[in-house]
Amino acid sequence: MSDLDALMEFQRTSEALSSVAERLGWDQETVMPRGAAEQRAEEMAAMEAVLHERRTDPRIGEWLDGAASEVEDEEDARMLELIGRDFRRQTRIPARLAMELARLTSLAQGIWAEARSTEDVASFIPTLSDILMLKREEAAALADGGDAYDALLDDYEPGASAESISRIFATLRPRLVQLRDDVMGAERQPKALDGQFPAETQLRLARQCATAFGYDWTRGRMDIAVHPFSSGRWQDSRITTRVVTSDPFNCIYSTIHEVGHSNYELGIDSDYAFTALGRGVSLGVHESQSRISENQIGRSRAFTGWLFDRMPDAFDGLNIDNADDFYASVNRVSPGYIRTESDEVQYNLHIMMRFDLERDLIAGRLDATDLEEAWNARFLKDFGVAVDKPSNGVLQDVHWSVGLFGYFPTYALGNVYAGCLNQSMQAALPELDAALAEGDATPAVEWLRENVHRHGSLVAPVPLIERATGTQVSAQPLLDYLEEKFGAIYAL
Repeated sequence: MSDLDALMEFQRTSEALSSVAERLGWDQETVMPRGAAEQRAEEMAAMEAVLHERRTDPRIGEWLDGAASEVEDEEDARMLELIGRDFRRQTRIPARLAMELARLTSLAQGIWAEARSTEDVASFIPTLSDILMLKREEAAALADGGDAYDALLDDYEPGASAESISRIFATLRPRLVQLRDDVMGAERQPKALDGQFPAETQLRLARQCATAFGYDWTRGRMDIAVHPFSSGRWQDSRITTRVVTSDPFNCIYSTIHEVGHSNYELGIDSDYAFTALGRGVSLGVHESQSRISENQIGRSRAFTGWLFDRMPDAFDGLNIDNADDFYASVNRVSPGYIRTESDEVQYNLHIMMRFDLERDLIAGRLDATDLEEAWNARFLKDFGVAVDKPSNGVLQDVHWSVGLFGYFPTYALGNVYAGCLNQSMQAALPELDAALAEGDATPAVEWLRENVHRHGSLVAPVPLIERATGTQVSAQPLLDYLEEKFGAIYAL
């Protein structure tokens, strides 16, 4: 067996084990008995120990050296690049640290969920402090003298840096703030959807929306979670959603968002299964698929028209009379607390706040004990509203409880990528609105599959988007889209 073949066979088993570990995480967030948290933490730690040992196996370095001369095509070269990158990163992290992070973040999910449900920040802060201590240690090990936050960010968006993201945010912020001010001060204000909407009916309609986006139910399923997410790849990618009886848009658009993620994983070339190419190339690209599905497609006038036709019968009437007003209501801009429920105009402002806070946390400029106060002060400054309770503030997101520092900016990068992709997709699919008006989003999904999904991790994030669009990545298409869309809705 050649070095390349030996490496690929070894990697195949590691990928399979990683998928099993991911399934344990899905189970914990959906159907695991609450009393099993400590057992699951030990199971997750044991899996991480096995995976860390495999990822740092000295033979990987030897195989990489030997396989360099055996490369035959772009796919082989890219797999060696990705495996080598992961090997170098993993060998910098002590096994003890990897296990402890896996154990603690598994336990922390339940602690966070309980604290969120009881509005008790103090009960979560000691756990968050411990996670933060471990993440700072991990960042220092990975940075090897470089920027600690960039070292964590590189796990989610390879090639990005806090500096490059800050430049993008500096471009986005002035026009987003101006657009928000113009919208909030506009004479025309859309009516909010009002009423009580039964959970089972919401879930039935959400399933219809998932089907409209081509979700493959033979390779997926939908469950309820505190914080919606998707999980899995290859032949098994599952989605979750949540239900708020006063707000069916929460369930519907959470579902469409997660379908965007799963469609990406299920659309990757099947030949890449159990290889380093067999997953989304970055979190930013992943978010571009969920955000374009949720917003540019799912909140379009065409698709909301189809959705409106189903709402009155599903929910025994609505307080909104026509499809145009319904479209405006779906896209209504309001000063809410929750990132995942935010309108397109303000969403990136939520991300910018979290980006700054977590950079301060990793750098040691902010401690977990002071986080709630810092969060509330920043939220009041950025959104002009005082946080009323922790579940609407510092406890609303699951990310920090599971150690995902460096993850948040990828949401905004995803919006930027989605803006670029949408511009090209609309030009390539002049009949798309007609299909969406019939409840058929598959032309858009197929375009994304051809230009993004099927490549998996073969092409790096920025080159992938630039290949798909034929232009350089820029925030301009996103900003132009938002100003045109909301200018029309609010008659600016």
